[in-house]
Amino acid sequence: MIQTSVDRVTAQRRRLRELLASKRFYPMPGGFSPIFAKLAEKAGYQCFFLAGSQLAAYLYGVADNGFIGVRDVVDHARHMAAAVDIPILVDCDTGYGNAVNAHYAVEQVIASGVAGLQIEDQEAPKKSSIGAGRRCVSRAEAIGKLKAAVAARDALDPDFVICARCDVLGAEGGSFGEAVSRSIAYVEEAGVDFVWLNSLEAPEQIREACARVPAPIMTVYGGPHPRPTLAEYEALGLRFNLYIGLVAPFAVNATWHALKDFQLRGEEAILERVQAIRESPFGAVNMAELTGEAKVREIERAFIPAEQQRDYDATWGHPTYFAGEGAEKK
Repeated sequence: MIQTSVDRVTAQRRRLRELLASKRFYPMPGGFSPIFAKLAEKAGYQCFFLAGSQLAAYLYGVADNGFIGVRDVVDHARHMAAAVDIPILVDCDTGYGNAVNAHYAVEQVIASGVAGLQIEDQEAPKKSSIGAGRRCVSRAEAIGKLKAAVAARDALDPDFVICARCDVLGAEGGSFGEAVSRSIAYVEEAGVDFVWLNSLEAPEQIREACARVPAPIMTVYGGPHPRPTLAEYEALGLRFNLYIGLVAPFAVNATWHALKDFQLRGEEAILERVQAIRESPFGAVNMAELTGEAKVREIERAFIPAEQQRDYDATWGHPTYFAGEGAEKK
């Protein structure tokens, strides 16, 4: 049965709550594109993160320094939520201002159809979650902002999920103890659903944070290699580890290598890469399937008058390197 858009949104939000309520660990890839979210869903991931840093970098070519506004995020979130059935968590930076701005941001993001959002306790202009130079607002200001976010959620859709991101660890004057203390307050005083405690540096920190904070914990693990396995993360009590570098950074580096290799070797460089992709255990991406070309033709056949139907048999397009390819291998 086809779900209505309202049913679909509710299902995604409740699914995120189910993930939070479970005792399992879930890797959460992050990216900026609906196509990347579709690929993650097709690969079997249970959720996806719309990363503000990647919106800034890959859509606008700027640093993660608070340049992206609420309208940029909401418009993009709407496209991503409509593209997949897995829940999307949206990066809303600092809430784009004070508690008033955060309240408005939650209202707008709820309307986009995603499952939840995170608001961090950094001082504006914010810095990257994995970079230096971070400075946090007072605990009181952060709690007030999160309370405003929760109030906006409760007024519109209690299924929507609010995540508090604590950036104190690694920030000016910050410590692990203060980060855990704030995280507890964000749950007990502000009423958020879970905490992104950024960036835990050791398994012992994960275990302690998960034991002390009365809500599920997400992190971007910042410790040295070898890092915990997925099974070890689960045993430590972690709910999500966010993998911001799993998608777009690989794509942009592969593009850079392909561009430079082409300068050296021409068409041979492209053909070699195409062959390697075709022969890999995972196969090539089927862009026609991901973008719904079959549905376009189905709608044409159903609703366009016969004399205006396109002739797909007698016409042709320019062949590409992956023409006729793309059936992903299992």
